[in-house]
Amino acid sequence: MDPEPAAAAPTEHHARIDVPHDPRDLPGTFAHRFVVYVRFGDTDAMGHANNSRFLTYVESARIAYWEAATGEPFGLATHGAEESLILAEARLSFRSPAVFGEVLTVETRAGRVGRTSFSLQHRITASASNRAPARLVATADDVLVRYDYVNGRPQAIPDDVVARLEAYEGRRLRS
Repeated sequence: MDPEPAAAAPTEHHARIDVPHDPRDLPGTFAHRFVVYVRFGDTDAMGHANNSRFLTYVESARIAYWEAATGEPFGLATHGAEESLILAEARLSFRSPAVFGEVLTVETRAGRVGRTSFSLQHRITASASNRAPARLVATADDVLVRYDYVNGRPQAIPDDVVARLEAYEGRRLRS
């Protein structure tokens, strides 16, 4: 049985996974790490993790980031939450295939915070293994909207939530 993905505790200082240089990589450091194991069921007929799985890897990292950065559980409407986050936009750039048995790390950091939305950047790397060398696998950007399910519209991100995100990131996110 494959081990379950696990969120890594935030580091005391921001860092980044060290992999060989790739000019397409995102510069800078990241506040959060989330470990993903490429399962056999994630692979396609070509033998590598199907492109669609990367949206799931990033989604899991995004939820773990939110909970770590804000201290709030991720709200699910199916469990009675009246507000939560919805994904408004996602962009993935694939750099190298990932294969069954590899361990990937999704590094996440916040970008800008607006009135009802904020952006996240993700960097996905593979650690060195008997299957392949350490490398950049993909980068991703997404935009999340705080959403009011009762009234069916975006909702302002509270100042205290912005303050927690900024404290976690160690920098201002809202201008």
